[in-house]
Amino acid sequence: MADRDREQHTTVDFDADNEDAREQLRADLIDAVQRGDRASAQIFSNRIVGEDATDLLDGLNEQQLALFFTILGEDELGDLIAELDPRDAARILSRMSNAQVADLLEAIDPDDATDIVEEIEPDAQEAIFVEMEPAEASEIRTLLAYPSDSAGGIMTPAFVSVSPELRADQAVVALRRLAEDAETVNYVYVTDADDKLLGVLSLHNLVLTRPETLVRDLMIRDIVSVPVTADQEDAARLLTDRNLLAVPVVDAEQRLLGIITADDVADVLEQEATEDFERLGGSAPLDEPYMRASPFLLARKRVGWLLALFLAEAYTGTVLRHYQDETAKVLALSFFIPLLIGTGGNVGSQVVTTIIRAMAVGEVRFRDVFKIVWKEARTAMMLGAAMAAAAFVRAWTLGVSLDIGLTVSVTVTCIVIWAAVIGSVLPLLLRQMRVDPAVVSAPFISTLVDGTGLVIYFTVARIILGL
Repeated sequence: MADRDREQHTTVDFDADNEDAREQLRADLIDAVQRGDRASAQIFSNRIVGEDATDLLDGLNEQQLALFFTILGEDELGDLIAELDPRDAARILSRMSNAQVADLLEAIDPDDATDIVEEIEPDAQEAIFVEMEPAEASEIRTLLAYPSDSAGGIMTPAFVSVSPELRADQAVVALRRLAEDAETVNYVYVTDADDKLLGVLSLHNLVLTRPETLVRDLMIRDIVSVPVTADQEDAARLLTDRNLLAVPVVDAEQRLLGIITADDVADVLEQEATEDFERLGGSAPLDEPYMRASPFLLARKRVGWLLALFLAEAYTGTVLRHYQDETAKVLALSFFIPLLIGTGGNVGSQVVTTIIRAMAVGEVRFRDVFKIVWKEARTAMMLGAAMAAAAFVRAWTLGVSLDIGLTVSVTVTCIVIWAAVIGSVLPLLLRQMRVDPAVVSAPFISTLVDGTGLVIYFTVARIILGL
């Protein structure tokens, strides 16, 4: 009775944001395992996710992991392992026997198991494959052959397919038999003897139709699929844009190889969004979670961009040197240089971030370039007018002449429009050239606008001030 009370108490009081509650949950799981209380251990393990699972399993030695395997079983422990980052999972599995690892990998969805196996040394992989069921090992070997960032790299071969010649009642019987081994049964695919994808069945129609109706008369023939070589982000975008729960993956001969499910897509989009944010900040994407990245790795990922931007900034000094006579004649012009180039960089960063995000969610394409430029130009005109007024007031407070105030106001308007146009065109142009648009990061745009903004400034000054 005491055990049951503790179990219920933990369930009621558990708060994912409360570190004490999370520690208590981990302690309860360890205690249940040590007491051999399988039922309680399964309940507690089902409530541990993410980093909590990493912290828990990381703190166990080989004997404790073996005990966890014995008490929880491969299914429950496999669910915990599947919650981990693949590198963490591979490190923890290295403390277990090959036979236990094989059982755990067989209990995990094939695509998740493949991600973990990728992080294991080749020699150790082979030793584990020997312990696995031949069919399960073959599935993982096949998935390992595809690039990790392709549709083939994130698909799962655990799907349900039936012959077009089956009757509806036969298909239902087959579905009951096959569903346990499938990752999802939201869709039932129809394939011929050569595994070519012919169509897809609606479960709703299959259950409600007359038993003698043939599958070929029920299936939807106009089906959306992705090539096995497609980029994972394109495949993920297709699934989300079409509001699908899964999308089939086919080879060049239209043979059905696997499916990509909604949970796979969530991981892909999170990964791609993280990479885009890191590039927008002027850093190469990290290959592992931030908390595990060493200072050396962080420096290595950032130094390339910093050096590139440093060299790019050099042309700003060249521009200033070219116009040194103008600044010598009218010293007050130099007062406004930081304000002008800072404003241009900020506007460019705003536009780049907005456009790249709109591209990432499929809202804009290259064919929209003129609409986008016109929209951003009009927006920039309004922003430029506001900034021009602020710049004129600033010039007046500094006590400079009205013609210099006018020069600064006109320049800031021109720079805002210029930065907006550049920031809206470059990401689209790079995407058209099959270059990741995120490389047009905010620091890069700021650097680009700095030099060109100075050219605009001194050109306007020459015209208005007659220099």
